[in-house]
Amino acid sequence: MNRTFIGMLGSLGLLAGLLFLLSQGDSPRRGSGSGTEPIMLYCAASNRAVIEAIRDDYQKEYKRRVEIQYGASQTLLSSVEVSKTGDLFLPADDSYIDIGYEKELLDEVFPLAQMKLVVAVPKGNPKDVKSLKDLMSDGFRFVQANPDAAAVGKLTKEILQKSGQWDALDAATIGYRTTVTDVANDIVVGAADAGVVYDAVLNGYPDLDFVELPEFEDGTANIAVSAVKHTRNPAAALHFARYLSADDRGQKRYKEFGFRPAGGDPWKDTPELSIYAGAMLQPAIEKSLIEFEQREGVNIARVYNGCGILVAQMKAGQHPDAYFACDAEFMQQVKENFAAPITVSENELVILVKKGNPLGIKSLRDLTKPDLRVGIGHEKQCAMGWLTQQTLSEGGILKEVMANVITQLPTGDMLVNELKIGSLDAAVAYLSNAAGSQEKLDAVRITGIECSHASQPFAIAKETLYSHLTDRLLRKLQSAESKQRFLDNGFVWKVD
Repeated sequence: MNRTFIGMLGSLGLLAGLLFLLSQGDSPRRGSGSGTEPIMLYCAASNRAVIEAIRDDYQKEYKRRVEIQYGASQTLLSSVEVSKTGDLFLPADDSYIDIGYEKELLDEVFPLAQMKLVVAVPKGNPKDVKSLKDLMSDGFRFVQANPDAAAVGKLTKEILQKSGQWDALDAATIGYRTTVTDVANDIVVGAADAGVVYDAVLNGYPDLDFVELPEFEDGTANIAVSAVKHTRNPAAALHFARYLSADDRGQKRYKEFGFRPAGGDPWKDTPELSIYAGAMLQPAIEKSLIEFEQREGVNIARVYNGCGILVAQMKAGQHPDAYFACDAEFMQQVKENFAAPITVSENELVILVKKGNPLGIKSLRDLTKPDLRVGIGHEKQCAMGWLTQQTLSEGGILKEVMANVITQLPTGDMLVNELKIGSLDAAVAYLSNAAGSQEKLDAVRITGIECSHASQPFAIAKETLYSHLTDRLLRKLQSAESKQRFLDNGFVWKVD
């Protein structure tokens, strides 16, 4: 008997039991589009016109007020950090979201659109601006946004520093403005001859034209909105974020206002996802699924079963939004239905025996003892059964052990129940199946056989309507909290 594994079982039980209890209740079902508390959005000035239009749409469709603070991206991020208030952050470039994420200020990210760096000039380009050198000629009045505060200024500086042209343009700049709209306004009123802006910003400036310069060919700003980590009402905040990123809501407005939309999920007030997952994963993922439902304001339909059964259902025409397999082999069987899988964890086959191991089972070969009642997983109904067959074959004892097998079941939990009621003397199952049963069962490690380990990949369906939402679910399952739940249930964490 392996004493290390017996000790491990004791540490697995309490959390697994709690997770199982939580999974017995109904999943939360809540609408998030109505309520009295307003949503607070920090928004870059470059997005002001389109966001105002989307806010009007949203407030007409739902009875929740959206309050917006406009400004330079860095200034807004500092406000999030200092004030610890707000629900959403929408900078002019997602590099500020990266900064906020590293500082643990932000959480979920929703891609929205793209903008390009251009040079804004008065209608008709009266100064005949054609090159970067023209902006630095004698008497030319060139302005730009502050690189330390505004995304457009930061991107301009980064690009020109790489080409060695920044110092010259910096010297030719007659003034730095707080936001990109301040730059455009200077040109409108005649205070400047040109300035670097985003092309989409000029959608609201009929008196301005823009010139595209080769130096700014790679000057693309990716716009995204992110949830503030300390938001007091995450479901409402994410409801509006989903609205902003929805193909048939906010994305239509972004296109109308001259942006390049990123493409998003179709709009639904309360989306419903379906996930197929191997039964042995339930204790490790159920709490994360509940938390995701509550934070996002969505519903998830779960189907937990043996992976062989799940694969058969999918081959018969059922189409979940995501599949979390017990082993890579059962993902491979339906790979044409899914995008590239991400391996999240690993699990280990063990021999489960009654507490105290009264029959002295120490290895797979001991399962060949005369009159021993052995249970294993069903080879065609679950990954565990398939893996058990491979393990016994590699050990050279498949025929001998199968002579003692009196039952083959589709899940490890069923085998555990048979052991508990005394119908079996031993069972080959996953270590995670024993979590919560340390008072009645011991685990014996299988050594010397490489294939006794299974990897658990997660994949998003190619045909899902909610690829972005499902991707955020995957990120939830890759989080630090999720990692701890997997470890507490006997899995090995594989996500980098």
